[in-house]
Amino acid sequence: MEALRVWSLTTSQPLKHLFRLATATTTATSSVRFVLRCSSSAATTTTGGHAVRAIRLKKVDELRSKGLDPYAYKWDRTHTANQLQDIYRHLGNGEESNSESDHVSIAGRIVARRAFGKLAFFTLRDDSGTIQLYCEKERLVNDQFDQLKTLVDIGDILGASGSIKRTEKGELSVYVNSFAILTKSLLPLPDKFHGLTDVDKRYRQRYVDMIANPEVADIFRNRAKIVSEIRKTVESLGFVEVETPVLQGAAGGAEARPFVTHHNSLGRDLYLRIATELHLKRMLVGGFEKVYEIGRIFRNEGISTRHNPEFTTIEMYEAYSDYQSMMNMAEEIVSRCAVAVHGKLTIDYQGVEICLERPWRRETMHNLVKEATGIDFSELGNDLKTAKEVTLKALGIDLENKDKSSIEASPSVGHLLNEVFEIVVEPKLLQPTFVLDYPIEISPLAKPHRRHAGLTERFELFICGRELANAFSELTDPMDQRGRLEEQVRQHNEKRAAAAMDTNSVEGKSNKDEDGSYEVTLDDDFLTALEYGMPPASGMGLGIDRLVMLLTNSARTNSYYLECWTVGFVFKTSNLVTLFPGLPAKIHCPSFICFCKPSPHIYTAGPLKLENSPHVPSKPVSVPEASDKLPGETIEVKEESLDGKQQPVVKCLKSSLRKLTSESGSVKEDQKKKVQWMDYIGKELVQIREFELSEIEDTENDSDDNKGCVCVIL
Repeated sequence: MEALRVWSLTTSQPLKHLFRLATATTTATSSVRFVLRCSSSAATTTTGGHAVRAIRLKKVDELRSKGLDPYAYKWDRTHTANQLQDIYRHLGNGEESNSESDHVSIAGRIVARRAFGKLAFFTLRDDSGTIQLYCEKERLVNDQFDQLKTLVDIGDILGASGSIKRTEKGELSVYVNSFAILTKSLLPLPDKFHGLTDVDKRYRQRYVDMIANPEVADIFRNRAKIVSEIRKTVESLGFVEVETPVLQGAAGGAEARPFVTHHNSLGRDLYLRIATELHLKRMLVGGFEKVYEIGRIFRNEGISTRHNPEFTTIEMYEAYSDYQSMMNMAEEIVSRCAVAVHGKLTIDYQGVEICLERPWRRETMHNLVKEATGIDFSELGNDLKTAKEVTLKALGIDLENKDKSSIEASPSVGHLLNEVFEIVVEPKLLQPTFVLDYPIEISPLAKPHRRHAGLTERFELFICGRELANAFSELTDPMDQRGRLEEQVRQHNEKRAAAAMDTNSVEGKSNKDEDGSYEVTLDDDFLTALEYGMPPASGMGLGIDRLVMLLTNSARTNSYYLECWTVGFVFKTSNLVTLFPGLPAKIHCPSFICFCKPSPHIYTAGPLKLENSPHVPSKPVSVPEASDKLPGETIEVKEESLDGKQQPVVKCLKSSLRKLTSESGSVKEDQKKKVQWMDYIGKELVQIREFELSEIEDTENDSDDNKGCVCVIL
């Protein structure tokens, strides 16, 4: 019998240990569900799905035996569904247009079907919409009607020709004379009444999502419209589109962790770009005066509803202008895109009315912070200690622990000002606002402010509490630029060295791949280009994904629904504006069972008694002795991979179930509720238990000897 490995669940940040995908600010308290499930990203079908596929494969063979090709080469289509709906909108109920000019040919996917004796009705959907196919046995030649009823399934792609008829009930239809199966679908579509509700499948198999939820495609049509409008806008102002390298020898233009790849022929590591900035500036040096690039950016920095590891931006640079020019450009781009999508400049975003009428508010970071907190950073000078004391006193009890830590860790007054802005001001900037004049410490590529020492000529555009654009009067002094980039590298290396000091501890090892551990290199070629001379210029980067979110009323940009559930937590974000999110091809999930003790004696060592079990597990399951001991310290589990290298330490999430109590500390009778607790082995549900909610122990107040859960890897 295979040995059982056990560990207790006491860590508070499981996401980083399990997937290396969560950011440092991810907490375990969000999205907690005590269900154990493990799934692969590979396309899976149920037993029923396999049966349907087998039946449809037989239909493929039957079609071929009749001399029919189930996978056609082409179909001559005369109209789309929407065109027919528009052309024949005046056709009366029960009327038919059967003149030669009204003979039409259409093609699309069958999404619904009904058959009544000698009549059959199919709903056909194409890129433009839907239309009904009206099929009558007497009208179809030979045995076509029987083929239609027996060989055509929901999901098949069909071509049909005939006249136009509106039924007595008012449904415009193609009155079918002939048809052909153009593509035979082998897998069943989701239930038409429930649609595709499996979130993991929706984003891993986006093609199924678009079939089952056609409204999803509207977002991507609007995205295409937005990108097209951006191009029209900037090119109407004389900008030239260029393409710059994705693989780069040094990752520059931003401070972000890059993805690293290896070039076999060159025998060296290369980086996927984290910005297009430095190469576009080289174009200015080379003589271009207005350039832009719409391109994919890659940053290896975790996942959230607002951050995707790969995203799309437009970056543009204009010679002989400053950051005031780019404010006008941002207003022009966003307002034109809004009109292209909505036809107006007042839009709704998640229940908030946003007015995009120009001009938009323009205010300095100093004034916005002073307005929100009463702190005037311009009076604090460079006294960092005093600035922190004033800040902590002003913000006081409203600060969360993580925000307080960020403030205390600020290395300069400029960093501190930015922290206060991000914590207090940024979430409140709902209407379009240009935030001006950022501290020089956080703006290494921006030109020093011409009137205010310690600041730069930089703005960021915020709408609905989110940064939409970032722009500078560009730094053209090559020596100043070199000094700032060298200082940025020095600070990063100090942070990296400090993190390396903890590598002997378990936590230090687990943080090996955190953001500070990557290498930052100086782009000497860019600095050399500056020494040849770059004209005065302004530049802006605008996030296209976030603009699409705003203009399509989408709550999230990124979708990663990782269904390797290791003790009942969900790391879930929802993708609405990225067409094919780069989810892992496969997540390894060991077979295991978890014991999160709702009361101290639900489980005892020995064979597991399966109550209310919908399935009998494939092998006996026993609870180990350790499950009643629940040691306070975390037991590490390391998996051996095929190449012999140890995988990262796996830790789990503690139970956070609470019992209901009254003010006196006792449970009222009306507060006792039955709840269900489900136990899984891998994906297999093996037990459902019911107990009173009042029986759940308050694990937050337990002693260290009684906290958490125990998992058994089978």
